[in-house]
Amino acid sequence: MNRHSGFRVAALAGLVALLLAMGAALRPLLPVGTVAAAPVLTATEIGFVQDMVAHHSQAIVLVQRLDRGADPSVVALAGQIADTQRTELGMLLGWLRLAGAPVTGTDPMAWMRPRGAHQHAGVDLARHHSTMPGMATTAELDELATARGGRAEVLFLRLMQRHHYGGIEMAAAADALLDGGEVERAARDMITGQGREAGLLGLLLDRRA
Repeated sequence: MNRHSGFRVAALAGLVALLLAMGAALRPLLPVGTVAAAPVLTATEIGFVQDMVAHHSQAIVLVQRLDRGADPSVVALAGQIADTQRTELGMLLGWLRLAGAPVTGTDPMAWMRPRGAHQHAGVDLARHHSTMPGMATTAELDELATARGGRAEVLFLRLMQRHHYGGIEMAAAADALLDGGEVERAARDMITGQGREAGLLGLLLDRRA
């Protein structure tokens, strides 16, 4: 080994020793173990968002099955509702993606149940809450798809108004359970927006009474 090589080896050894010494000095200042990051969404928020994704998706289906030849005022309101639902649906799906949560929950409406509650007064709460409020049945969706004219208008208005009232019920429950945050603010906006739309649906329905 020549003299220059010896200098390089010695310098490298000195640098390694310095880094080891710095690491030993800093080690007491570093946290012991790994600190878990706060979750993007709580379990209640995830459950509500998942169920609201399904709820909003059916609202869009209701609009899609409305007779395009129905009264223009009904078709216009249906289009407005669909636009709002799609916008909110994108927001909800974005939250689930950030949280790394699946789009569909394994136990619908479980977030509304008291923790640890499964049976009460002989009622299976898991089964009782498995159906989201306001949702149309398959038979009702099929009937709407084949209805025409005034019959289609009345059926759509009734189903969508019931659907909105169900969404308001879910959003109100989320508002009561959550303690601040974007999801709670969105729930409150849904209560206001869907309440306004439910009123318009009622006005159009009254005209056809």
